[in-house]
Amino acid sequence: MSQAIDLTRDLLARRSITPADEGCQELIAARLAQIGFVIEPLPFGNVTNLWARRGRSGPVFCFAGHTDVVPSGPHEEWHSDPFVPALRDGVLYGRGAADMKSGLAAMVTAAEEFVATHPAHAGSIAFLITSDEEGPSIDGTQRVAEVLRMRGEHIDWCVVGEPSSEVSIGDTIKVGRRGSLSGRLTVHGVQGHVAYPQLADNPIHTLAPALAELVSRKWDEGTEHFQPTTFQVSNLNAGTGAPNVIPGELKARFNLRYSPVQTLTRLKTTVEDILRSHGVRYTLEWYVSGEPFYTAPGVLSTAVAAAVAEVTGVPPKLSTAGGTSDGRFIAPLGAEVVELGVVSATIHKVNECVRVADIEALHRMYCNLLRRLLAHPTKSRSP
Repeated sequence: MSQAIDLTRDLLARRSITPADEGCQELIAARLAQIGFVIEPLPFGNVTNLWARRGRSGPVFCFAGHTDVVPSGPHEEWHSDPFVPALRDGVLYGRGAADMKSGLAAMVTAAEEFVATHPAHAGSIAFLITSDEEGPSIDGTQRVAEVLRMRGEHIDWCVVGEPSSEVSIGDTIKVGRRGSLSGRLTVHGVQGHVAYPQLADNPIHTLAPALAELVSRKWDEGTEHFQPTTFQVSNLNAGTGAPNVIPGELKARFNLRYSPVQTLTRLKTTVEDILRSHGVRYTLEWYVSGEPFYTAPGVLSTAVAAAVAEVTGVPPKLSTAGGTSDGRFIAPLGAEVVELGVVSATIHKVNECVRVADIEALHRMYCNLLRRLLAHPTKSRSP
């Protein structure tokens, strides 16, 4: 087995359910320290963060990722213990196999191999790792980015190891993400008996036409690089459980994944105008979990595409589809951000898995990328 596979298995054996890290970052830090990285733990609350850097000059290339995983779900639905890595027919199973402990392992072993052959490389190599990507994402990468900003530390290029591939390794890289705006809505009514609706105010009936308009609305056309904005209801609750009681209140959670043609103010105003136009009495709390970001074609995306094609023989597709990632906190630092990782088909599912060959391929892609960007001390910024 390659070192990338062995490290993936070591990480999978640690039950790092968000925000727990369970020693994953200590393991990674110990390996990076051996090849000259300066290690800086940056814990906030119950979240474990690691900033590691080798080199003092620019340009700064950063690998970013997370050690936390989502809960496994029902153990009986797994073919093997989700926290005991199992290798079957060339496939490695375990919670976090794809999202994203295999990506972390490929990053670390690529850095080890690159430094061994290019000890006097150009610029700096850094790692930004958190245990708060699958959770609230408050005390993780966002806080580390704030520390770096306050210290005046700059990141030029960042590769996030999220599982970006769709069908085969390296077929897709992410060059941006849509924004995410969530709402916690309470619709106020008047409880009563179902036989006397004139004495009550049913919040379900009040919300229904407004919700139909929100769901059917065409928010925008998107852009050349971004899918259109979408509206989705994730939770809807009302009623006492009794069949003869009109509820006095309805609670709903919804989310807007929005393209850069929108603004937060416009989205909030549109939703609230629609609610008011239908006579909905409501209370609404808004939450922004990430604004859209996009890395235009440039040094990093060109180098990543070439590094992938060197392994697969095919240039990757550039995409901004999918959910959010910690890239949204790193891009505002002025960094070019690209996501490159394994296939995403099994993430957050039972029997999450990754092909062993894909881990090895990802390791080679990362090695190629480091070589293209930082191999020569006198190298210019062009790959």
